[in-house]
Amino acid sequence: MKSIRIGAGLGFYGDHWEPVVASIERGDVQFIASDHLAELTLAILQKDRQRDPALGYARDVVPMLLRLWPLMQARGVRFVCNAGGLNPMGAAQAVLAAFAAKGWRARIAVVSGDDVLPRLLDASTPSDALAHLFTGEPVSRVRERLVFGNAYLGAAPIVQALDAGAEIVITGRVADAALFLGPIAHRLGWDLNATDATGLDRLAQGLTVGHLLECSGQGSGGNFGSQGAWKDIPDLAHIGYPIAEVWQDGTALITKAPGTGGRINFDTVRQQLLYEVHNPHAYHSPDVVLDMSDITLHDEGHHRVRLTGARGTAPGHQLKVVAGYRDGHKAEVTWGFSWPDAWDKAQAAIATIRSQLADTSIPHDELFVEYPGLNSAHGPLAPLPDAATLNGMNEIWTRMVLRTPSKAAADGFGRLFPWIGLSGPAYTCGFTGLHNTSELLGIWPTLIPRALVEPQVRVELIGDTP
Repeated sequence: MKSIRIGAGLGFYGDHWEPVVASIERGDVQFIASDHLAELTLAILQKDRQRDPALGYARDVVPMLLRLWPLMQARGVRFVCNAGGLNPMGAAQAVLAAFAAKGWRARIAVVSGDDVLPRLLDASTPSDALAHLFTGEPVSRVRERLVFGNAYLGAAPIVQALDAGAEIVITGRVADAALFLGPIAHRLGWDLNATDATGLDRLAQGLTVGHLLECSGQGSGGNFGSQGAWKDIPDLAHIGYPIAEVWQDGTALITKAPGTGGRINFDTVRQQLLYEVHNPHAYHSPDVVLDMSDITLHDEGHHRVRLTGARGTAPGHQLKVVAGYRDGHKAEVTWGFSWPDAWDKAQAAIATIRSQLADTSIPHDELFVEYPGLNSAHGPLAPLPDAATLNGMNEIWTRMVLRTPSKAAADGFGRLFPWIGLSGPAYTCGFTGLHNTSELLGIWPTLIPRALVEPQVRVELIGDTP
């Protein structure tokens, strides 16, 4: 029975690509699929694009492919990624330029058309359309401040690019698991428009595989949350990213390259299976709606877990959109206080800053205070000890964040602090972040009819091969 072996690439912008080397050299993979876009990454890329219109893509794709391409080319491995972000053509051209400097050539496909900002900016759009996915607020509330808006595309344009012979596929905002489903459907000849139960179940199996591989090392023992068991995950310094072998009927085997660290077993795979899943009976994607109810994970030992039983139903007529809008500015300052009376000193300093904010009438929406090492990880779920215990601690760090609609107010926040060094409660270390200000981008999740998006999707081949 025909099969495909596909390996995980990055799980986020800035992830480590050396484990991908092991998958290529020792994992017998035919494809690598690399997910560079976490939910908020487009906001980071928008800030890049504001500084330089030629940017807006995940820049790690260039050094990553400079490292991987000679290994891939020698073995015929093909590469799919969503590193194009807000500028997929810019990403492809940057890769081609870097390759040209090395005397290399490659055939790259660029997938675009996920940009739906014009639709969001169109004031003629009905008020009940493009509403906030969770609050129901109309998009008109933020329309004038919107700076990007991208729909989550499915696997179809990736299949089209691979069918056309692309060796590297660079997309914009594509659903994470679709990066994997595309090569699987291409290789095994699956119909992405299937309406029969068998075809939909195959797509559901492929989607599950993508979900298990989309987070790089998290699928092979990294970030393992089981109490105490994380200590038994071996050699995380040389972790192997997960690899899937998928057969024509959709059956899949999750494994990793031999000689690598980490662990593939029932527990590590099931943790990733449930990651970011709100409803395991209806996990929506642009290609299929996955029902995990009947999934079976059979641990075969030796870093091999067999996956069967995914069920699929037809996807809906809408696509998810992530949009970003200007949402003011922030400034933050951190400093520490030591024993004795560490807590009381911190509270006195905070009261002083609040008093100055009131005296100077600095406009702000919020002054957020937290204590790294005490409650910054779990917030209200981490109740503070009593005052006596806090005052007896060796040190207490205090982080204050000002959120304000005024850039001038954010820029001036740090000037409230230096004088406290000699005229306030005794502190233990200098201030950090006195000039750390940035523009905030709010996120607007919504839904859009896929009929407005998919006709605009384009696949363009650039570059060539020897």
